[in-house]
Amino acid sequence: MTDRPPRSGLAAVSTALLAMSRHLEVRDVLKTIVASARELLDAEYAALGVPDDHGGFAQFVVDGVSEEQWKAIGPLPRQHGILAAMLHEAKPQRLADVRKDPRFEGWPSAHPDMSDFLGLPIRDGDETIGALFLANKRCPKAGAGAGCGFTEDDEELLGILAQHAAIALTNARLYERSRELTIAEERSRLAHELHDAVSQKLFSLRLTAQAAAALVDRDPARAKGELQQVAALAAEAADELRAAVVELRPAALDEDGLVHTLRTQIQVLDRAHAARVTFDSSGIRALPAAQEEAMLRVAQEALHNALRHSGADHVAVALVRRGQGALLSVTDNGRGFEPRSVRRAGRHLGLVSMRDRSSGVGGRLTVQSAPGKGTTIEMEVPGG
Repeated sequence: MTDRPPRSGLAAVSTALLAMSRHLEVRDVLKTIVASARELLDAEYAALGVPDDHGGFAQFVVDGVSEEQWKAIGPLPRQHGILAAMLHEAKPQRLADVRKDPRFEGWPSAHPDMSDFLGLPIRDGDETIGALFLANKRCPKAGAGAGCGFTEDDEELLGILAQHAAIALTNARLYERSRELTIAEERSRLAHELHDAVSQKLFSLRLTAQAAAALVDRDPARAKGELQQVAALAAEAADELRAAVVELRPAALDEDGLVHTLRTQIQVLDRAHAARVTFDSSGIRALPAAQEEAMLRVAQEALHNALRHSGADHVAVALVRRGQGALLSVTDNGRGFEPRSVRRAGRHLGLVSMRDRSSGVGGRLTVQSAPGKGTTIEMEVPGG
């Protein structure tokens, strides 16, 4: 009969489960699951992979590996070896030394060395929605780097965590899908209303302008009156557009602020594109609403350019405090372009629009690029 976890161990399990239930965004849930599993079972490394439909992973979150190590390791792993076994056989894998398993296929040179291994699938009904694994269990009495192996109790404990992880991950996915659907429906409604309202004004504007043109020679006085009506209709159309733009301000921005809204949108892009899209922020305080919206729009435009046109495999977005304001940067490792041709490229890449948005809120936009060197777009606002 195996020893049961002490009361402190049960408290740790409870803490881990509560931590998972607090998050609604998928990426945050994944990070919490991995960190909780590593701490709970006292392992040196932990990771969680969410498979895609193409033999790879849509997301892969690690804990215990530094950012520098992670960058040096390279692309996300494919579904092979032990990882494939967990995904396709849907049963636990507990190994004394993963390197000696016949399914082991090696790892990149920068990958940390691992020996003892414990992995479990995360399942939602009959579907495997992830693979959670730990490596190198720490043994207090052993020397540095030595492992003491995962036990049957460890496997049972990780199984409990995996069951709750499935619930948390499924809930987070449903939340994000519901939110994206709500936003899409709202935008569709506003677009329809905008089309109807502005189309009517422009149609009237066109007819009135034609009438004025026909009257210019034979009845200048009436033509003048028609032209005054043209001016009034144009002003009404401009008011309609301004009202629509205000209403199109993302609801999430008002509810959650710039950092949370950007993080959520970037997580969606990271799942939707082959390129890795990352987000980092620090020290950000609330900015005036107009500045937050302008920064969000510039980030969206820059991300669109990087993901559609640059050929990059990594796009990094950062938002940091700069005095009383903030600095946004969007950097890709794509093909770049020649700054001397920025006028031509500017129209193609929406740089004119981004500069207008930036200057419109008292900000400054800078573009750094060179052929083969990628592109960095920065927007700085003074705050308020």
